[in-house]
Amino acid sequence: MDSPKIFAFVMAGGSGERFWPMSRRSTPKHLLRLLDDCTLLETTVRRLEGLVPLEQTFILTNEAQLAATQQAVPFLPGRNIIAEPAKRDTAPACALATAVARAHDPNAACIILPADAMIHDTAKFRLQLSDAVAAAAGGAIATLGIPPTFAATGYGYLEAGDALPAGPAGSRVHKLARFVEKPDREAAESYWKKGNFFWNAGIFVWKASTFLEEAKRQLPPLAEFIRSLGSMAGLPALLESRFAALPKISVDYAIMENARDVVAVSAEFDWDDVGAWTALPAHIKPDAAGNCSRGSVVQHGSSGNIAISNGRTIALCGVEGLVVVETRDAVLVCSKEAVQRVKELQPLLKEELK
Repeated sequence: MDSPKIFAFVMAGGSGERFWPMSRRSTPKHLLRLLDDCTLLETTVRRLEGLVPLEQTFILTNEAQLAATQQAVPFLPGRNIIAEPAKRDTAPACALATAVARAHDPNAACIILPADAMIHDTAKFRLQLSDAVAAAAGGAIATLGIPPTFAATGYGYLEAGDALPAGPAGSRVHKLARFVEKPDREAAESYWKKGNFFWNAGIFVWKASTFLEEAKRQLPPLAEFIRSLGSMAGLPALLESRFAALPKISVDYAIMENARDVVAVSAEFDWDDVGAWTALPAHIKPDAAGNCSRGSVVQHGSSGNIAISNGRTIALCGVEGLVVVETRDAVLVCSKEAVQRVKELQPLLKEELK
């Protein structure tokens, strides 16, 4: 079987409200230098090097984030950064990705992945992604499942079915029994203990022809949109005239849950979706007192704090368990227990701070 030409599409249009005050509408989480000197977006694109050529790597974003996205990845061709004209959820975005890949090569394979996850073992990630491409070349839709390390209620799950032959690079592969939405605590505990559930990381691989057939069967407007793009020259007009009218629905609901052939590749690499400020200590080494900091930070008699300065000095004295983030125009102070509620500040903020 000939290997398909591979195109990668990085989904980079999220809001990242949990990382306020650093994240804003025009610069969400994936456009921040949270963990090192690179944005999460650049790190995601670089992680694909050696598997997908840069000229076949695309970013799907929105108009508000277009300029900042271009600045974050200046090494990508400008035409490879596509701004969606309206927020229509992941199914239309996946249809757009499939249309672009198909316009380049009808037999193309599409890799779909989020812009804001952190993976350190890039070599293993590329090997396992190549196994997902191999599965997709055979007509399946492949997804990379993350073995859970605790009973998380913030992720969707994948239930693995029967084992299939290992991938060419040795990855364990399973038939996918079902997609599961974010569970309550009792269900999450059950999934974790059963051992045949993965976290859904939102990483998918399919042949353009496979996705088109599924869209034709399950949600015809997506198929019509895909077929409407004959060449890249027609993309601007197609986006302007038809994208905003596509159904607003996730790809899990629209396609994945009832797709005829879905397989899961069991991830053997580290993975973190960096979902809140409390994720930082896993990537930025804390000091002896458990304080995690970046920028100009001094601490005395303090422990277990996360402090991020973007200019002015943060001085902590005799406190513990706090998150303190300083920017040019705002300062966040909250307990670690409240980090998931930072997004609830949004309605209280002035427009220029959102």
